[in-house]
Amino acid sequence: MEETRSMNADLPEQETLMLRVVEADAAARLDAHLAAQIPDWSRARIQRLIEDGDVLVNGRVVKSSYKLRAGDVIEVELITSPVEAFTPQPIPLEIIYEDETLVVVNKPAGLVVHPGAGIASGTLANALAFHFQKLSSRAGQMRPGIVHRLDKDTSGLIVVAKTEEAHEKLSEQFRTREVFKSYVALVHGRLKADSGRIEQPIARDARHRTRMAVVRGGRPALSLYSTRRSFERFTLLDVEIKSGRTHQIRVHLQWLKHPVVGDETYGGGRDKTIPEVRVRAAVARLGRIFLHAEQLSFHHPQTGEKLKFHAPLPQELTDLLEALE
Repeated sequence: MEETRSMNADLPEQETLMLRVVEADAAARLDAHLAAQIPDWSRARIQRLIEDGDVLVNGRVVKSSYKLRAGDVIEVELITSPVEAFTPQPIPLEIIYEDETLVVVNKPAGLVVHPGAGIASGTLANALAFHFQKLSSRAGQMRPGIVHRLDKDTSGLIVVAKTEEAHEKLSEQFRTREVFKSYVALVHGRLKADSGRIEQPIARDARHRTRMAVVRGGRPALSLYSTRRSFERFTLLDVEIKSGRTHQIRVHLQWLKHPVVGDETYGGGRDKTIPEVRVRAAVARLGRIFLHAEQLSFHHPQTGEKLKFHAPLPQELTDLLEALE
């Protein structure tokens, strides 16, 4: 077994495990084999890694049910957890909705969703643990109630489960693409079409392992976009995602050659080439990416009622739009 480590400000620390399948393990399921090989990691946790595209076999993304062959090379990106104890913290929360089974929160940009290596506190998870006595433990002690995620610098709506049953049913809705998720993104350039679809697979970038990329053989990913407003050098988009890959919108819009404003990881330095000094200064002051989870809709896990939520653009984003005018 070979191990390598890497660190990135955007992503938790990654421990890369390289495994070669021997004859005795041939024909075993991938998820079962990894659960046996990696101490303290449950099969369900391994399956989530595989679903997220963090496991490659011979350089390709496969399913949990993949039957191993002798000589297969398995590459696993393990997101390690911090060793510090998890502590509830009195971090303010903007609660959009709450009942006995779930909570919907409007997350501000800059708030990490849950602890990771190098980040032991100051996260949404720490805040949730302080504000709510009862939260689902299905995702682990350091991710109380966390059903899905938003990037650190993405603001907007996120649903949290209070009960194990709610967590399971909400997770199933995400898996079966029943959840409606719509984002607002300001991108560089003016798009040729007012609307379109980006259906490109996503996996970890082979050259930059802490980043994601459009990769042949990666996990299927679908984003639908439409123009809300056009500026001289920018376009304001509504983006609906039909899958939940890591950094999906940012990666897809980069692939479209219209990266998200303020995105240092996937923007290719476009922010620094803005010719108008006033606009370039306004983007620099933004201090985040222009990506906001504006709409979220799903069926209530207990009653089946269709719930719809909306979070308006934060002030810093509307200020930038005013600057563009």
